[in-house]
Amino acid sequence: EPEVDIHASDKEACERLLLDLLLEGLGQLAPEDWVVFKLTLPTQPDLSLPLMQHPCTLRVLALSGGYAREEACKLLAQNTGMIASFSRAFTEGLQDEQSEKDFSKTVDASCEVIFQASRGYAASASSGLHGGA
Repeated sequence: EPEVDIHASDKEACERLLLDLLLEGLGQLAPEDWVVFKLTLPTQPDLSLPLMQHPCTLRVLALSGGYAREEACKLLAQNTGMIASFSRAFTEGLQDEQSEKDFSKTVDASCEVIFQASRGYAASASSGLHGGA
């Protein structure tokens, strides 16, 4: 679960280096070895496609990495084939003092926007749905 700091000044370079190293590691696996990657949402859309296209890769999951849910979903929607593995972004807006109804409403809304982003749609309520994979 290698996470690149979303505030790193050289985040994009770190992501490219990580991609190269992961691809190198995939090249050393036997065909019957499968892996799942959990990676920080990349700066460059679809940077993880080479990982997804490798026959030993089962899935590439996106970590919200500290991004707010709306930004995390926007970035996720730009990355074909990635699906969310959000924790911080998923729990955004949940509070101890919420009623059960408000808690459920917040969880439902979070599930929906993250699901739509995993399908490749923009997740901002104000922008509407567009794109898709």
